Amino acid sequence: MTVLVGARVVTPHGVLDPGRVRVEGGLIVEVGSVGGPEAGPVGGGAGSGDVVDLAGAWLVPGFVDLHVHGGGGHDVTASPTELAAAVAFHRAHGTTRTLVSLVTAPVARLAEQLSWVAALAAAGPGPGGHVVGAHLEGPFLASARRGAQPGGHLRPPDRGVFAELAAAAAGTLRVITLAPELPGATAVIEAALAAGVIAAAGHTDATYDEAAAGFAAGMTLATHLFNGMRPLHHREPGPAGAALDAGVACELINDGVHVHPALLRLVAAEPARLVLVTDAVDAAGVGDGDYLLGGQPVRVRDGQARLAATGALAGSTLTMDLAVRRAVAAGLPLEVAVAAAAANPARVLGLAHRCGSIAPGLDADLVVLDADLRVTRVMAAGSWLPGPATRPIVAG
Repeated sequence: MTVLVGARVVTPHGVLDPGRVRVEGGLIVEVGSVGGPEAGPVGGGAGSGDVVDLAGAWLVPGFVDLHVHGGGGHDVTASPTELAAAVAFHRAHGTTRTLVSLVTAPVARLAEQLSWVAALAAAGPGPGGHVVGAHLEGPFLASARRGAQPGGHLRPPDRGVFAELAAAAAGTLRVITLAPELPGATAVIEAALAAGVIAAAGHTDATYDEAAAGFAAGMTLATHLFNGMRPLHHREPGPAGAALDAGVACELINDGVHVHPALLRLVAAEPARLVLVTDAVDAAGVGDGDYLLGGQPVRVRDGQARLAATGALAGSTLTMDLAVRRAVAAGLPLEVAVAAAAANPARVLGLAHRCGSIAPGLDADLVVLDADLRVTRVMAAGSWLPGPATRPIVAG
């Protein structure tokens, strides 16, 4: 058992300051306020009966990232080892559950990569991280809005191809992004829903009416809203306007490059629909240099990842803790920013009963943030990740 005290605990019902969270058997078993100082042995390991004083730090739920291509110098499409290393990198930045995103590629290659994700997801939470499934970002995308997606492997929506990919994922395909205006898209949306897969609108040149038809057919998510889609216009709102009008969950890449802070605030006017994602590539956490995405050369300069050939944005170098800090700097309350990084994506995936909030009965996936909202400790399934020692209680 571990008892965390002395923190500002961000819960679904507000901030407890100071708060108390008791963890036992990998679960949160108690959440409440602390009326005064507590004493007891201090340590970092779950199950030892420790009382850990977080000395005024923020305690937030572990982040859930719906959109990750890599990080720490590791590309999720390179090999199972690289995939696991990328997940571990983001875990150290507070992402305790990861949906692995695969860029457009030949169907056989996507099937192979999906099998890697399935194997890691089947392993459950471990020392390297917790993969909750796969996100197929393609191959049923609009060429005109493909961005950094490899154009040579795009293809029309096809139920048979979808079925082949879903089978390769062995029940771990959770999201597929497609362009709803393409012929055959509605059939794939229907197949996805039947298979329990979330259909998302993205990399689309759809008009408002075409996108609205996709949402009416069952799409419930917008992939990196405003990016990789027809721009919002006051007479033709396009897919971004249709997504906001339909009230679906909306991914946003809050790195200061992809989306202006004013649009972040606009989407967050309905806090439950905002989902912060990283869309991170292998360059995240590494720095400027030359990389690959889907076999295409990518140049990272000043933290911006762009295709060398076209200059198109090629994912981001973002981590989820930075996305949260940027959201707060843009004017969002911390509780809203944290929900967008944890509770909202957990709800999208149907995992709100397991993670995304600090509440009794949920998995003990917790992140400690200092006064500057930087990660100091991460707890996953009740165990601390290796890191600097938590400060002990100081009498007086």
